[in-house]
Amino acid sequence: MTASLAGKVVAVAGASGLGGPAVVRRLAADGATVIAADIDQQRLDAVVDSVKLAVPGAKVTAQVIDLLDPQEVHDWADHLEAEHGHVDGLLHLVGGWRGSKTFFETRIDDWDFLHDRVVRTLQHTSLAFQPALVRSASGRYAMVSAAGAHKPTAGGAAYAAAKAATEAWTLSMADSFKKETTAESGEPTAAAAILVIKALVSPEMRAEKPEAKFPGYTDIADLADTLAGLWDRPAAELNGQHLWLTAR
Repeated sequence: MTASLAGKVVAVAGASGLGGPAVVRRLAADGATVIAADIDQQRLDAVVDSVKLAVPGAKVTAQVIDLLDPQEVHDWADHLEAEHGHVDGLLHLVGGWRGSKTFFETRIDDWDFLHDRVVRTLQHTSLAFQPALVRSASGRYAMVSAAGAHKPTAGGAAYAAAKAATEAWTLSMADSFKKETTAESGEPTAAAAILVIKALVSPEMRAEKPEAKFPGYTDIADLADTLAGLWDRPAAELNGQHLWLTAR
Protein backbone atom coordinates (compact mmCIF):
# COMPACT_ATOMS: atom_id res chain seq x y z
CA MET A 1 0.00 0.00 0.00
CA THR A 2 1.30 3.45 -0.89
CA ALA A 3 0.48 6.54 1.12
CA SER A 4 -0.14 9.18 -1.54
CA LEU A 5 -3.71 9.66 -0.30
CA ALA A 6 -3.02 8.99 3.37
CA GLY A 7 -5.24 11.15 5.53
CA LYS A 8 -7.72 11.89 2.74
CA VAL A 9 -11.40 11.11 3.25
CA VAL A 10 -13.16 10.36 -0.03
CA ALA A 11 -16.78 9.42 -0.68
CA VAL A 12 -17.66 7.47 -3.83
CA ALA A 13 -21.26 7.72 -5.02
CA GLY A 14 -22.32 4.87 -7.29
CA ALA A 15 -19.62 2.64 -5.87
CA SER A 16 -21.21 -0.62 -6.98
CA GLY A 17 -21.43 0.36 -10.65
CA LEU A 18 -19.08 -0.87 -13.36
CA GLY A 19 -16.18 1.41 -12.46
CA GLY A 20 -16.88 1.75 -8.75
CA PRO A 21 -15.00 -1.25 -7.32
CA ALA A 22 -11.81 -0.40 -9.22
CA VAL A 23 -11.98 3.22 -8.02
CA VAL A 24 -12.62 2.26 -4.40
CA ARG A 25 -9.80 -0.29 -4.53
CA ARG A 26 -7.34 2.21 -6.00
CA LEU A 27 -8.20 4.91 -3.45
CA ALA A 28 -7.87 2.44 -0.59
CA ALA A 29 -4.55 1.15 -1.94
CA ASP A 30 -3.27 4.73 -1.96
CA GLY A 31 -4.15 5.10 1.72
CA ALA A 32 -7.42 7.03 1.61
CA THR A 33 -10.34 6.47 3.94
CA VAL A 34 -13.09 5.56 1.48
CA ILE A 35 -16.83 5.63 2.00
CA ALA A 36 -18.46 3.57 -0.74
CA ALA A 37 -22.07 4.61 -1.26
CA ASP A 38 -24.95 3.22 -3.29
CA ILE A 39 -28.57 2.18 -2.90
CA ASP A 40 -28.04 -1.61 -2.76
CA GLN A 41 -26.62 -2.97 0.49
CA GLN A 42 -25.78 -6.40 -0.90
CA ARG A 43 -23.83 -5.03 -3.85
CA LEU A 44 -22.06 -2.52 -1.62
CA ASP A 45 -21.05 -5.21 0.84
CA ALA A 46 -19.59 -7.22 -2.04
CA VAL A 47 -17.52 -4.22 -3.15
CA VAL A 48 -16.20 -3.55 0.33
CA ASP A 49 -15.39 -7.22 0.94
CA SER A 50 -13.52 -7.48 -2.36
CA VAL A 51 -11.50 -4.33 -1.64
CA LYS A 52 -10.56 -5.47 1.86
CA LEU A 53 -9.44 -8.80 0.41
CA ALA A 54 -7.34 -7.12 -2.29
CA VAL A 55 -5.94 -4.34 -0.07
CA PRO A 56 -4.91 -5.53 3.42
CA GLY A 57 -5.59 -2.80 5.94
CA ALA A 58 -7.94 -0.93 3.61
CA LYS A 59 -9.99 1.76 5.34
CA VAL A 60 -13.26 1.37 3.50
CA THR A 61 -16.86 1.29 4.65
CA ALA A 62 -20.24 0.92 2.94
CA GLN A 63 -23.03 3.47 3.18
CA VAL A 64 -26.49 2.90 1.73
CA ILE A 65 -27.77 6.26 0.47
CA ASP A 66 -30.78 7.25 -1.61
CA LEU A 67 -29.18 9.93 -3.77
CA LEU A 68 -32.62 11.10 -4.89
CA ASP A 69 -33.36 12.24 -1.34
CA PRO A 70 -31.63 15.63 -0.97
CA GLN A 71 -31.98 15.75 2.81
CA GLU A 72 -30.50 12.29 3.19
CA VAL A 73 -27.53 13.28 1.05
CA HIS A 74 -27.00 16.52 3.02
CA ASP A 75 -27.18 14.61 6.29
CA TRP A 76 -24.64 12.12 4.96
CA ALA A 77 -22.20 14.87 4.02
CA ASP A 78 -22.59 16.56 7.39
CA HIS A 79 -22.12 13.26 9.22
CA LEU A 80 -18.94 12.40 7.34
CA GLU A 81 -17.38 15.77 8.07
CA ALA A 82 -18.36 15.57 11.74
CA GLU A 83 -17.02 12.01 12.04
CA HIS A 84 -13.73 12.52 10.23
CA GLY A 85 -13.12 16.22 10.73
CA HIS A 86 -12.91 16.84 6.98
CA VAL A 87 -14.09 15.47 3.65
CA ASP A 88 -11.61 15.73 0.80
CA GLY A 89 -13.48 14.27 -2.12
CA LEU A 90 -16.77 13.21 -3.65
CA LEU A 91 -16.49 11.10 -6.79
CA HIS A 92 -19.81 10.88 -8.59
CA LEU A 93 -19.90 7.63 -10.57
CA VAL A 94 -23.66 7.26 -10.90
CA GLY A 95 -24.51 6.27 -14.46
CA GLY A 96 -27.27 4.99 -16.65
CA TRP A 97 -28.08 5.02 -20.35
CA ARG A 98 -31.26 5.20 -22.38
CA GLY A 99 -31.50 5.74 -26.10
CA SER A 100 -33.32 4.90 -29.32
CA LYS A 101 -32.59 4.01 -32.94
CA THR A 102 -33.86 7.31 -34.32
CA PHE A 103 -34.59 10.80 -33.01
CA PHE A 104 -38.33 10.38 -33.64
CA GLU A 105 -38.39 7.23 -31.50
CA THR A 106 -36.94 9.05 -28.49
CA ARG A 107 -39.14 8.45 -25.46
CA ILE A 108 -39.71 11.23 -22.96
CA ASP A 109 -39.80 8.67 -20.17
CA ASP A 110 -36.18 7.91 -21.07
CA TRP A 111 -35.44 11.55 -20.33
CA ASP A 112 -37.37 11.30 -17.06
CA PHE A 113 -35.27 8.29 -16.02
CA LEU A 114 -31.98 10.01 -16.92
CA HIS A 115 -33.06 13.28 -15.35
CA ASP A 116 -33.45 11.52 -12.02
CA ARG A 117 -30.59 9.06 -12.18
CA VAL A 118 -27.97 11.22 -13.90
CA VAL A 119 -28.92 14.85 -13.25
CA ARG A 120 -30.73 14.85 -9.90
CA THR A 121 -28.24 12.60 -8.14
CA LEU A 122 -25.35 14.84 -9.21
CA GLN A 123 -27.20 17.96 -8.15
CA HIS A 124 -27.76 16.48 -4.72
CA THR A 125 -24.19 15.30 -4.12
CA SER A 126 -22.64 18.55 -5.39
CA LEU A 127 -24.87 20.77 -3.27
CA ALA A 128 -24.46 18.61 -0.19
CA PHE A 129 -20.67 18.25 -0.33
CA GLN A 130 -19.62 21.65 -1.70
CA PRO A 131 -19.28 23.37 1.69
CA ALA A 132 -17.13 20.57 3.13
CA LEU A 133 -14.95 20.50 0.01
CA VAL A 134 -14.40 24.27 0.33
CA ARG A 135 -13.32 23.76 3.94
CA SER A 136 -10.97 20.91 3.01
CA ALA A 137 -7.33 21.74 2.34
CA SER A 138 -7.62 19.82 -0.94
CA GLY A 139 -11.24 19.23 -1.87
CA ARG A 140 -12.00 17.42 -5.10
CA TYR A 141 -15.30 16.75 -6.88
CA ALA A 142 -15.39 14.69 -10.06
CA MET A 143 -18.07 13.36 -12.34
CA VAL A 144 -17.94 11.00 -15.31
CA SER A 145 -19.46 12.43 -18.46
CA ALA A 146 -19.72 11.12 -22.00
CA ALA A 147 -18.28 12.10 -25.35
CA GLY A 148 -21.84 11.99 -26.63
CA ALA A 149 -22.61 15.16 -24.71
CA HIS A 150 -20.19 16.98 -27.02
CA LYS A 151 -21.41 15.35 -30.23
CA PRO A 152 -25.00 14.16 -29.74
CA THR A 153 -26.39 11.49 -32.02
CA ALA A 154 -29.96 11.32 -33.33
CA GLY A 155 -30.92 8.48 -31.01
CA GLY A 156 -28.99 9.75 -28.02
CA ALA A 157 -30.88 12.99 -27.40
CA ALA A 158 -31.97 12.22 -23.84
CA TYR A 159 -28.61 10.85 -22.75
CA ALA A 160 -26.57 13.63 -24.35
CA ALA A 161 -28.85 16.29 -22.86
CA ALA A 162 -28.60 14.77 -19.39
CA LYS A 163 -24.82 14.57 -19.52
CA ALA A 164 -24.58 18.11 -20.89
CA ALA A 165 -26.71 19.32 -18.01
CA THR A 166 -24.48 17.65 -15.44
CA GLU A 167 -21.39 19.13 -17.07
CA ALA A 168 -22.85 22.63 -16.89
CA TRP A 169 -23.82 22.08 -13.26
CA THR A 170 -20.32 20.86 -12.40
CA LEU A 171 -18.73 23.85 -14.12
CA SER A 172 -20.88 26.12 -11.97
CA MET A 173 -19.57 24.28 -8.93
CA ALA A 174 -16.04 24.84 -10.23
CA ASP A 175 -16.74 28.56 -10.44
CA SER A 176 -17.90 28.51 -6.82
CA PHE A 177 -14.55 27.04 -5.82
CA LYS A 178 -12.76 29.98 -7.47
CA LYS A 179 -14.83 32.41 -5.44
CA GLU A 180 -14.81 30.61 -2.08
CA THR A 181 -11.13 29.75 -1.78
CA THR A 182 -9.52 29.65 1.65
CA ALA A 183 -5.91 29.87 0.44
CA GLU A 184 -3.92 32.95 1.40
CA SER A 185 -2.47 32.98 -2.11
CA GLY A 186 -5.91 33.51 -3.57
CA GLU A 187 -5.69 30.22 -5.46
CA PRO A 188 -8.53 27.73 -5.07
CA THR A 189 -7.92 24.81 -2.75
CA ALA A 190 -10.85 22.83 -4.15
CA ALA A 191 -11.52 21.69 -7.69
CA ALA A 192 -14.35 20.19 -9.70
CA ALA A 193 -13.41 18.19 -12.79
CA ILE A 194 -15.23 16.36 -15.56
CA LEU A 195 -13.91 13.04 -16.89
CA VAL A 196 -15.09 12.34 -20.43
CA ILE A 197 -15.39 8.78 -21.73
CA LYS A 198 -17.12 6.96 -24.55
CA ALA A 199 -17.92 3.96 -22.36
CA LEU A 200 -16.20 1.82 -19.75
CA VAL A 201 -14.77 -1.65 -20.20
CA SER A 202 -13.72 -4.11 -17.51
CA PRO A 203 -11.38 -7.13 -17.64
CA GLU A 204 -14.44 -9.34 -17.32
CA MET A 205 -16.03 -7.76 -20.38
CA ARG A 206 -12.85 -8.32 -22.37
CA ALA A 207 -12.67 -11.94 -21.22
CA GLU A 208 -16.29 -12.56 -22.23
CA LYS A 209 -15.66 -11.16 -25.72
CA PRO A 210 -11.98 -11.71 -26.50
CA GLU A 211 -12.58 -10.91 -30.16
CA ALA A 212 -14.08 -7.48 -29.40
CA LYS A 213 -11.91 -4.38 -29.77
CA PHE A 214 -13.99 -1.98 -27.64
CA PRO A 215 -12.73 1.01 -29.66
CA GLY A 216 -12.53 4.21 -27.68
CA TYR A 217 -13.62 2.55 -24.44
CA THR A 218 -11.87 3.44 -21.19
CA ASP A 219 -10.54 0.65 -19.00
CA ILE A 220 -11.86 0.88 -15.46
CA ALA A 221 -8.27 0.78 -14.18
CA ASP A 222 -7.50 3.92 -16.19
CA LEU A 223 -10.57 5.61 -14.77
CA ALA A 224 -9.42 4.71 -11.26
CA ASP A 225 -5.90 5.98 -11.92
CA THR A 226 -7.19 9.31 -13.18
CA LEU A 227 -9.51 9.80 -10.23
CA ALA A 228 -6.85 8.88 -7.68
CA GLY A 229 -4.50 11.31 -9.43
CA LEU A 230 -6.79 14.30 -8.91
CA TRP A 231 -5.01 15.11 -5.66
CA ASP A 232 -1.63 15.13 -7.41
CA ARG A 233 -2.58 18.21 -9.43
CA PRO A 234 -2.98 21.78 -8.12
CA ALA A 235 -6.60 22.79 -7.71
CA ALA A 236 -6.12 25.88 -9.90
CA GLU A 237 -4.85 23.70 -12.75
CA LEU A 238 -7.61 21.11 -12.39
CA ASN A 239 -10.67 23.18 -11.55
CA GLY A 240 -13.27 23.33 -14.32
CA GLN A 241 -11.30 21.08 -16.64
CA HIS A 242 -12.50 18.33 -18.97
CA LEU A 243 -10.21 15.32 -18.67
CA TRP A 244 -10.64 13.29 -21.84
CA LEU A 245 -10.14 9.54 -21.47
CA THR A 246 -11.22 8.83 -25.03
CA ALA A 247 -10.58 10.43 -28.40
CA ARG A 248 -12.21 13.81 -28.86
